[in-house]
Amino acid sequence: MNAFNEKFHAKYPNITIDMSVVNANDLSTVTQTRLAANDVDVVDMFGFANASQAYMKNVTPPNWQTLIEAGLLMDLTDQPFVKNYDASAIKDAGSYNGKVYEVNLGRVSYSGIYYNKDMFTANNVKVPTTWGELVTACETFKKANVPCMTAGGKDGWPIFVGAYGLIGAIYPDQAALVEGLWTGKIKWNDAKSLDMWTKMKTYTQDMMETGASGIAGDAAPGRFASGAVAMFPGGTWYASAIDTAQPTFKWGYIPFPGSDNADDNKYLFGKYDQGWAIAANTANKDASLKYLTEFSDSANYQAFANAVGFIPTQPSATLNTQIGTEVAPYLANFRVGYEQYWTAPKGAGQYANPYASYFKPFGTYDNPQELADKVQADLQSGLDANQ
Repeated sequence: MNAFNEKFHAKYPNITIDMSVVNANDLSTVTQTRLAANDVDVVDMFGFANASQAYMKNVTPPNWQTLIEAGLLMDLTDQPFVKNYDASAIKDAGSYNGKVYEVNLGRVSYSGIYYNKDMFTANNVKVPTTWGELVTACETFKKANVPCMTAGGKDGWPIFVGAYGLIGAIYPDQAALVEGLWTGKIKWNDAKSLDMWTKMKTYTQDMMETGASGIAGDAAPGRFASGAVAMFPGGTWYASAIDTAQPTFKWGYIPFPGSDNADDNKYLFGKYDQGWAIAANTANKDASLKYLTEFSDSANYQAFANAVGFIPTQPSATLNTQIGTEVAPYLANFRVGYEQYWTAPKGAGQYANPYASYFKPFGTYDNPQELADKVQADLQSGLDANQ
């Protein structure tokens, strides 16, 4: 950002940029305070997520939604620079009630699987495109005394995040999944969901290597890069750690094939990261719009993407890294993931989530039907409490 700011100031020497950097955990509070005080012009915000929907009852709207409803963010809908970005990124991460309030600058995927290219070749294993092929691949590796998958089970969350692709393959429309859960049209213990839980048990107990529950999240990329395992389900943010651990290691990245229908497995699910918005009451409207216009220029945006390594949100931009090459074929099928839509009803129990980590050895459950009934019961307690 410093490089861009210097370039911008050189072009507009009458505009002075005073960039404040705050801790990510403080961003929401600081943004709200400074917008309310009218002492900020351009603000950095995370992509819009977890909106309070009409079918949800008694939920607290996210900060970005509150700011828009309070009239604190500028309507950017008709600004020409908006068209420089993917229409899906504008719709999914920067729009509310049909108007644009943010241009989002990058995204990550957490629903893919890294795979060891040399190991697949050496064991004559086809890169899986269906659940059945994934099961067969793991069985082949296990017969060759090669652990199939690893993940940072010691931290818990890498196990359920690693299975987000499985959820997406079974429920490709994640927004519809959330609405269905809230309205009762989908239940975590119906037949379709039971298929998901059964596959999660296979994922945690048959595919994941023995001892994964003792591996820390930040150690898992290095273990995969060491060549000890065939696959590593995880987010695109792990790519740099893999390359750092073993710069010559040959790996690929595919969507988690959780369905037996290959067409259901063509999506990458993830979330949007940072974006720019403008204070509605800024005293420097013209300068603020110039700033976003210059930043959104394709050359300036490409320089930003190269520097930060986000998956780009401008269709003309490319990510010139291994992970950029791997995800490029799937970007047209990028979708926002479940947890970016989900807001739990108040009063729901602790198991009211689709987490693979509930299964042993990461959790305490072993029977898919028993777990499915518990998850639905914990969700239902929250839904019933808010009737």
